[in-house]
Amino acid sequence: MPPAMTDVLDIWAVDSQIGADGLISVDFLLPTGTYINLDVPRDATICHIKQLLWKQAHSYPLFHLLMEIDSYMFSCVNQTAVREELEDETRRLCDVRPFLPVLKLVTRNCDPGEKLDSKIGVLIGKGLHEFDALQDPEVKEFRSKMRRISEEKLLSLVGLSWVDWLKHSYPPEQEPSIPENFQDKLYGGNLVVAIHFDKCQDVFSFQVSPNINPVKLNELAIRKRLTIHGKEDEVDPSDYVLQISGRLEYIFGDHPLIQFQYICKCVMNRTLPHLTLVECCSIKKMCEQEMIAIEAAINRKSSNLPLPLPPKKTRTVTQLTQSVWDISNPFKIMLLKGNKLNTEETAKVHVRAGLFHGTELLCKPIVSAEISGRSEHVWNETLEFEINVCDLPRMARLCFAVYAVMDKMKTKKSTKTINPSKYQTIRKAGKVHYPVAWVNTMVFDFKGQLKSGDLLLHSWTSFPDELEEMLNPMGTVRTNPYTENATALHIKFQEYSKLPIYYPPFDKILEKAAEIAKSSENAGMAGRGGKKFYIELKEIMERDPLTQLCENEMDLIWTLRYDCRENFPQSLPKLLLSIKWNKLEDVAQLQALLQIWSKLPPREALELLDFNYPDQYVREYAVGCLKQMSDEELSQYLLQLVQVLKYEPFFDCALSRFLVERALANRRIGQMLFWHLRSEVHIPAVSVQFGVILEAYCRGSIAHMKVLSKQVEALNKLKTLNSIIKLNAMKQSKAKGKDAMHTCLKQNAYREALSDLQSPLNPSVILSELYVEKCKYMDSKMKPLWIVYNNKMFGGDLLGIIFKNGDDLRQDMLTLQILRLMDLLWKEAGLDLRMLPYGCLATGDHSGLIEAVSASETIADIQLNSSNVAAAAAFNKDALLNWLKEYNLGDDLDRAIEEFTLSCAGYCVATYVLGIGDRHSDNIMVRKNGQLFHIDFGHILGNFKSKFGIKRERVPFILTYDFIHVIQQGKTGNTEKFGR
Repeated sequence: MPPAMTDVLDIWAVDSQIGADGLISVDFLLPTGTYINLDVPRDATICHIKQLLWKQAHSYPLFHLLMEIDSYMFSCVNQTAVREELEDETRRLCDVRPFLPVLKLVTRNCDPGEKLDSKIGVLIGKGLHEFDALQDPEVKEFRSKMRRISEEKLLSLVGLSWVDWLKHSYPPEQEPSIPENFQDKLYGGNLVVAIHFDKCQDVFSFQVSPNINPVKLNELAIRKRLTIHGKEDEVDPSDYVLQISGRLEYIFGDHPLIQFQYICKCVMNRTLPHLTLVECCSIKKMCEQEMIAIEAAINRKSSNLPLPLPPKKTRTVTQLTQSVWDISNPFKIMLLKGNKLNTEETAKVHVRAGLFHGTELLCKPIVSAEISGRSEHVWNETLEFEINVCDLPRMARLCFAVYAVMDKMKTKKSTKTINPSKYQTIRKAGKVHYPVAWVNTMVFDFKGQLKSGDLLLHSWTSFPDELEEMLNPMGTVRTNPYTENATALHIKFQEYSKLPIYYPPFDKILEKAAEIAKSSENAGMAGRGGKKFYIELKEIMERDPLTQLCENEMDLIWTLRYDCRENFPQSLPKLLLSIKWNKLEDVAQLQALLQIWSKLPPREALELLDFNYPDQYVREYAVGCLKQMSDEELSQYLLQLVQVLKYEPFFDCALSRFLVERALANRRIGQMLFWHLRSEVHIPAVSVQFGVILEAYCRGSIAHMKVLSKQVEALNKLKTLNSIIKLNAMKQSKAKGKDAMHTCLKQNAYREALSDLQSPLNPSVILSELYVEKCKYMDSKMKPLWIVYNNKMFGGDLLGIIFKNGDDLRQDMLTLQILRLMDLLWKEAGLDLRMLPYGCLATGDHSGLIEAVSASETIADIQLNSSNVAAAAAFNKDALLNWLKEYNLGDDLDRAIEEFTLSCAGYCVATYVLGIGDRHSDNIMVRKNGQLFHIDFGHILGNFKSKFGIKRERVPFILTYDFIHVIQQGKTGNTEKFGR
């Protein structure tokens, strides 16, 4: 569907009128059974609508039976198809967005549990009733476990001191690595700080040591104020907190001042840090308000808890199950039949199967299945794999690919029937092969039970071009939600025993490993090598991590695994790729070895969460390593950690528990996790998984829900505004479109929704007051909105955000994250290349926000503004240097050229390494202080634009003559600067 088009059934998708308050016809149902239809303003508050209804109801029968107006509230069916009570009557109708314009008047005695469920459903964009309707024991068990974690977290917050609450809600941002050259940016070894006193106009400047702690700075500021005003009252410095002016970020604790990210950035940019001294009583008030909400939530839950179930009898469980290690039969399955295969009667249907552990193919069936005739007929084909049941690893998955083969001549007339455009046909030996479906399933269920009996698998259709690669082990093991049109495979797992068969519990695995180790020692095999083997092992371990290992090298690594543990602990990924996962003895020994393996640094442990390492205990070990991460480091890698959740075959895993726990412990992490999950909750393959994690976070962070709801509401308004602009872009000029946009933003509904909210890009930044006159939209196809805010910080710049709807921002997010990581690594090596990885966040299906960098222009605009002839603008080599001279005089110009040189070098290397294409003067920008940075990363990793099959990219990176001209300070022979 084109982005400009909207669902005709969604009456809230686009406001019908911009200039005036549009009316909407609403049906009202009263408790007396009376039905009233009224036209009400779509941006009216619920309270105002209730007053209008009450006035109208006076003239209807049975009005005298109604109680006082305040005894009632409205209820509606919301966008997630759940009944929602509209308790907050300050909300506007257009923000509530009922599924249909029907409001029912109900008495105020609704179930608080239902109310919370409804709020969570609206917030995460998925009704919780959908999870209940699944009747899936895995989903039910995971939600129950996550709910316990969330409730424990809520209980732990009760009674927190205001300082501890502040650490949780607004944790100070620390600089992971302080640049070595920061001393050069100081004034005689000191930094200058401006301190503003809350609730008065006093502002004092101080020169202080960069290593002073916040409490000492409080003391200095208070003493100076007392000296000037002569107040005699004793003031305790610990009764005040330093807040970054205009931001919801505080500077407190025992860390030196330079270690705080804001202070460090100000020093490096040579700007004056502005701090406000806030009395702790205002912090206590915020804390108390949240505690009231938390206690209400806890009391509500305790009153609604069901009676506990009697404890299960566990004595007989072990007697009624059997270990998979006791079954030595070959692993077999039966293909019963396939439904809804897009084939003709003359086609031969081939079913390709494989048993995988990660991306490693453990084995294929001894005989592949080839079925002739109609697919709906019963197949009853047995597939036997070259592996015994006892050797099946816990995370083994079966992958199937179904394709049909027909004679080439027979496909000509029926191409449309058998070959939809989304499928790639492959011609071999005069026959046409075309894929029909692929589908995956786990061999063990989430409790570790070996599957048995009939199983219906609904397929997903997404194929590579070659049939040999059609098995897709990285594909989802979830059921395709579109079962009506999906191809289905009916398979039957063989029953090897009358008893349920389970993978052995962890203690049994360790017992097996100890038994094998004892017999190995008796046989004189200690798993250690001599000097010759050690040298060879060292050479293998020092190779590039992406180097392929040959069979002999894998055998050597596994044989010398104890040497690896003692001398090369970072070699764990190579060891895991060397083990034979289809040998239970090796797997048991590995699990035991993991228990004594030293913890890897978190950055190295990240690799173990890749799809290549699906083993449950390996992933638990990796998560154990990640627990050493600071919140700053976790923020850096959170995007990847959310993505690898997709590789987890089961909902309940160490990674999902870790992410929820860390998010509940730090609100900044919580906001990032919320948006990373919510932006993909519409994708069917991860919808339930991401949805239940979002639900867990909301239940454990009741106070944060209000902040997040405000952000969701603001984004809905921006999406609506963008849709209006797209619809009207063809009908009116840019000037009229901009006026209409301003008129729309001045409406109460828009102004309220878009004001006084924490930025989704950074919760520390408050988007306080819309600067409507500065707001605009851009000319590109998706008409991105440029929204500008007045910053309350004294002397501060305007704040800008860009809203995009219709573009997938996830690639830009990834590129900017890698640029941020490169910058971090360079700084750790003592090299600050003045990179500017601005904020970017995907917030939904092809929509998101981008941070607008202040005081910056594109190279194209700089060149154009300096030239009288547009065609000659790009050839004006002095334009950029003259522009920098205009904003930087004297010594400032030298600093600006240095800033330009460093950032230019950094981006040249970064864009080359990442293969970033489509670089031109419209997507390279420069700030007035000389800092250069790149924008718009639609083409990365060599995926460049081409014209008539010819790639347009001709050079490894952009370094034009006007850039060199600036670096050489405008002097032609100044090669020393460029050489540096």
